[in-house]
Amino acid sequence: MLPSYTRLPMAEQSALMARIVERCRPVPGQPVPVVVFDLDGTLMDNRPRTEVILKELAHELRVEAHSAAESLAAARAEELAYLLGDSLRRLGVEHPELMTRAESFWKSRFFSDAYLKHDVAIAGATTFARACYDAGAVLVYFTGRDLPLMGLGSFGSLRDLGFPIGIVGTELVLKPDAAIPDEQFKRAEGPKISRIGKIVAAFDNEPGNCNAFLEIAPDSDVVFVDTQHLPGAPDLHGRVHVVGDFRMG
Repeated sequence: MLPSYTRLPMAEQSALMARIVERCRPVPGQPVPVVVFDLDGTLMDNRPRTEVILKELAHELRVEAHSAAESLAAARAEELAYLLGDSLRRLGVEHPELMTRAESFWKSRFFSDAYLKHDVAIAGATTFARACYDAGAVLVYFTGRDLPLMGLGSFGSLRDLGFPIGIVGTELVLKPDAAIPDEQFKRAEGPKISRIGKIVAAFDNEPGNCNAFLEIAPDSDVVFVDTQHLPGAPDLHGRVHVVGDFRMG
């Protein structure tokens, strides 16, 4: 079972978001403010991507008259778990051969440009990101997605959901190779963001990444977005703020 986190009450969340936007205002003679955002599970809910893929597999199984077709067709984004295996079990799919087939079917599509269009923005995320950008911050989208398989789709998804991207003051940073573990990548590359300016806030849905950013930028507002995260994650540092979304009030 995943640990339970205590989210900020809405009034405190609104105050936190407002403070971060204020910290995004440039100060003459000081480095430009930078806000760092993860994508999956932070700015975006990727469960609809998985729902679409499972329904495609269901269609394939219907053609084969497979008994699990209707179970997979019943998948709903809001009921899916972080790990595909857990989601399959929730749907009553436990046969090892079918689970292996589903994992392969899902992986080849989930980690690809073509399916990123199905992601949706977390509540308030687009408005908040725009507020930070309009206040004067550079936005760095710092993701565990990889450039070869997901670079173009990530750019297009950010654009289509209304996030500032492809303009001066925005950066999209992806892994050069999908095989690199996400936290390893972020710990190695995160300090380099200081080349751009001063990190005033960082948002992520993985406790380990949040803890890393607190080490990289100890005077920044590090915010854990409490959606879904990898089971077995380390304990969240007590100085990390916890929110469920990006609503400002």
